[in-house]
Formats: sequence, C-alpha cells, structure tokens
Amino acid sequence: MTQRVLVVDDDRTISDVVCRYLRHAGYQVSHVGDGAAALAAVARQAPHLVVLDLMLPTVSGLEVCRELRRRPDGIPIVMLTALGDEADRVLGLELGADDYLSKPFSPRELVLRVRSVLRRTGGEPAPDRPERLADGDLEVRTGPRVAALRGTELALTLREFDLLVHLMRHPSRAFTRAELLEQVWGWNFGDHSTVTVHVRRLREKIETDPAEPRRIVTVWGVGYRYEPADA
Repeated sequence: MTQRVLVVDDDRTISDVVCRYLRHAGYQVSHVGDGAAALAAVARQAPHLVVLDLMLPTVSGLEVCRELRRRPDGIPIVMLTALGDEADRVLGLELGADDYLSKPFSPRELVLRVRSVLRRTGGEPAPDRPERLADGDLEVRTGPRVAALRGTELALTLREFDLLVHLMRHPSRAFTRAELLEQVWGWNFGDHSTVTVHVRRLREKIETDPAEPRRIVTVWGVGYRYEPADA
C-alpha cells in the first residue's frame, strides 16, 4: 500500500520541492497551504503522516499540531520550523510532534526523516521480534505498540513509545542525550533538547510524581537511565 503524506506549507517554492522529493521516494503526496485546510484534509484523506510548517495562515501550525494530537489515530507529524525558533520547536515537541527540521533544510534529509518516522509507526516491516516488557504496574507490548499503566492504555506518541521501550530494554544503564538521539531517533546529529522534551512528556505519563521521577531518573552530567520499580 502506498503511504499518504500531507504537506502543509504556504511557501509554494518549498512545498513544490518537498512534494517532488516525496513523490520520487514513492509516497502519495497532497499539499495544502493553510492550517484550516490542513485539518480538513486530514479528516478527508486520513494521511499516514503530516509534514507541517509552523508559520501558516488561518490556523497556526502549533494549533494544527494540537488538534491532530486530540485525534485517536496518533497520526505522525514531522514539523518544519524557521531557523532559530527554539521556543516554537520545543513547544511543538511538547505538543506531540514526532520529528522536526529547521529551515533551511535538505529535502533529502526530510525524506529520510519521513521514512524513519513511518517505519516506526509500523508502516514498514519491523526487524525486531514482538516482545512484552513489564515493570510493576507498567506493561509494554512492542507488537501492537501498546503501553499500559495499572491496566489503562497510555496515549504515547511514536517517539515516546520508542524511547520507553529502549530505556526498559536497558534497565539501570545511563544514556547520554546524544546516545538516545542516535539510538532512538536514528540521528547522529541534532538538538539534544528533543530528548529532554520527550523525557519530560514521558515522565508525565508514567511517573506518579513527574517532579520526583522514580523510573526515568536524571543522571547528572550524563543523561538518563531507567530504574525498575523493584530495583
């Protein structure tokens, strides 16, 4: 099945290039130029992924991101930000964007990011054998990509899920942000704040008190480690 990608950008030059590269990579691509049209297109087309610019007419990209995260299907979002808009980028990640690129960007890199995100959603075959990870009242099943706390399914983005699985697979091991960026996101470069934001969001969903985390703990001067509940 050909995967559908919706490109949302009001800059016609950029969107034409992005659409051309994505189509060449084998995706079915559609384009809209404003936020209201993006929400309508998602409802109509049910794309597998949205490439979302932040600076949009009618409805901002951040608001589009917020609305998409209210949907139960958890549609992946690759966000485009203007160079230097760190506050907007962090806010976008906090709202649930799965990946981001800063403008100006390489269209080839964008295609690689899209491919990586779609692979993690299950759109492409995963090489790992399905497994069950359990820690006290927290359970993760990688086959259906389901995480539950005290029997209640958690609403995790694909990156939050992958980060949780990676940490639970390596209990009590400290990872730097750079290591997590490479091993979870597949990047050997990038802004380490991406990891920080996702750890914070994950703590809010699995910790009894996110301000005093007991599972995902900070290793000062290093990064983070997962501490099992029965350790």
